[in-house]
Amino acid sequence: MLVGFRAVQGFAGGTLIPAVFSAVFLLFPLRLHPVATTLAGIMAVLAPTMGPVVGGWITATYSWHWLFLINVIPGIVTATATPLLLPRDKANLADLATLDIVSLASMAIALASLEIALKQAPQQGWLSPSCGLLLLVGIAAATLFAVRTLKALHPVVDLSTLGARPFAISCGLSFCLGVGLYGSVYLMPVFLAFVRRHDAFEIGTIMLVTGAAQLVAAPIAGLMENRFDPRWQSAAGFGLFAIGLGLSAWQSRVADFDEMFWPQVLRGIAIMFCLLPPTRLTLGALTAAQVPDASGLFNLMRNLGGAIGIALIDTILYGRTAGHTEALRDRLLAGDVTAAQAIGLDVHLFTHPPPGVTDAAVEAYVRPMVERAAFAHSTNEAWALLAGVALIGLLLVPFAGAPRPRAADVGKD
Repeated sequence: MLVGFRAVQGFAGGTLIPAVFSAVFLLFPLRLHPVATTLAGIMAVLAPTMGPVVGGWITATYSWHWLFLINVIPGIVTATATPLLLPRDKANLADLATLDIVSLASMAIALASLEIALKQAPQQGWLSPSCGLLLLVGIAAATLFAVRTLKALHPVVDLSTLGARPFAISCGLSFCLGVGLYGSVYLMPVFLAFVRRHDAFEIGTIMLVTGAAQLVAAPIAGLMENRFDPRWQSAAGFGLFAIGLGLSAWQSRVADFDEMFWPQVLRGIAIMFCLLPPTRLTLGALTAAQVPDASGLFNLMRNLGGAIGIALIDTILYGRTAGHTEALRDRLLAGDVTAAQAIGLDVHLFTHPPPGVTDAAVEAYVRPMVERAAFAHSTNEAWALLAGVALIGLLLVPFAGAPRPRAADVGKD
């Protein structure tokens, strides 16, 4: 039953963010787009960074069940107020007759197969029979969806917008942002919990720095949106994002709030410039009829990037930690003092072990230290991967082309 409820949550949540960004370009005049996109962008990226501290406090103070219950009343209020506050359009039930059920089903199968494969691949292996089968099913379903959709008179999703270079490049930027954004939000708690032994609330407090930096950067990004070329802003954002991610790739085994502070600040500032300017590049040059489908694709790419990024992180953590553990163990057995220092073992204790201590006792004492140090090495490699993806985003920016005004907004104030 719990799985079913979570599926409903995911289905409903997946429709909200595209609708928000569509509303920005359809309900607001051109002069209000910077303000509207800024507010929408803040909400879109602030939740993943503010969530850990709020969720940690709720979990520590009450129980994890309240992570779900706390949203019930705000959800009811929002659902009640939305029909009263937003413009109404008559529902065209005749469109249901033209709905391509096969395309819709193939899209759902493709995404579900990919998500399950990404979840299983880090532990079972990307070339394992089950993951291989899931990926083949996903590719086949995605191919069927693309072929039918491109030929359909009434497509489920208008894929023709991908033929516009600025939109295609912006979707690539959204993918790169998703890898770095969701990857960093996932990787920090894993490190802080396993290596630093922090609880949920302590982890959330440390990660609050990113959210604070986003809040500071949001109005600045909004003011700059119509004053500077969005390509330059996007390039600056992804360059700064890569630096913020790359700095974490050098963090020590004992990294905590102080060492994580400035990388978080850089990432928090960069995220706003990685989201708002590409959104303008993506949706600003499209017609009003194209915006809803384009917004859905743009936001899907960010979520897809997050899913793939987390799977790649898990692949590194599962695949590399054992090797680092074995290497540290071999160095310790060889009497390498630097290895003892690397895991936090007292050098005097390492060079002059107390008499009468059994090998089993030594191994039980040292093993957790070795595992945490090895995990820290793997974590740094995962940070380096995220930084590399951000650099790919930076390299994509010049190919976006100059932004063009949307035809529906020409002459609109």
